[in-house]
Formats: sequence, C-alpha cells, structure tokens
Amino acid sequence: MSDAEKRAMIESMYRGYKKDFADVEDIAPAEAMELLKNGRVIFVDVREQKEQDVSMLPGAITEKEFLKHPERYQDKVIIGYCTISYRSGKLAKKLRARDIAMLNLRGGLLAWVHAGGKVYDRNGETRHIHVYGRKWDLGPKDYQATW
Repeated sequence: MSDAEKRAMIESMYRGYKKDFADVEDIAPAEAMELLKNGRVIFVDVREQKEQDVSMLPGAITEKEFLKHPERYQDKVIIGYCTISYRSGKLAKKLRARDIAMLNLRGGLLAWVHAGGKVYDRNGETRHIHVYGRKWDLGPKDYQATW
C-alpha cells in the first residue's frame, strides 16, 4: 500500500470512529504543529505505557499525568491523541462532561507522522511507532511499526 493509500485509509477509519464522539472538536495535524511551534499546546497521550515507550509526540504527557492536575494546563490548547485518535476521542467526550476542553488529533499519531510530525522516545527522535495492532499498521514507509 502506498503512503497516499495509507493516509486515505487513516482518514476513512477516523471518520468511521468519529460517530462515537461526534460532539468532540478535532484538529488537523498541521494545525496542531503550528500551535506547537508557538508553544501553545500540550499533547495528552492516552495510549498504554508499552505504546508510549516506543514513541510519543513532542512534549506529550500521559493521560494519568494530565488527569492528576488538569488545571495546570488551562493556558494551553489541550490535544489528545492515540494511534488513530479513537481512545482519545472517547476521553475528550468524558472530559467535556466535566467542562474540560480537549481537542482530538484527527487521525492520531498515524496522521501526525504522515503529515511530517516528529515522534520521540527516551533517546530522542525516532522512526519507530507503536500502531496498536496489525489493522493499524499504516505508518509511512520510512517508519518501523510495532504492535
């Protein structure tokens, strides 16, 4: 499958998942990258630790860290993500009920790397991503996937 076909598949899958959190506002990776350049964003990674150990978005914090003290991030645009942003969409929906605004990264980590976004592990930038499962093995051709 070409990278263009993978991007189309990610977008199609995300649209299908969106029904479960239709009232959650999402944000395109390119828009999130602009906010990141200006230091106005905090990414919340809702994936499991084993996924986060492989790679995370720049400056991301875990869901657990965020939920301990959401008030610390009131001056930031809060953006949740996971592999394709299904789990983060569900979290954003729950947080909305608590009057906590979280945008959902449209297409998740997969869309992020396809849009040229960088990911990091404890040693720095990496080309390795955790894709949750074989069905989501849709990373760009220059990325190594784990599930």
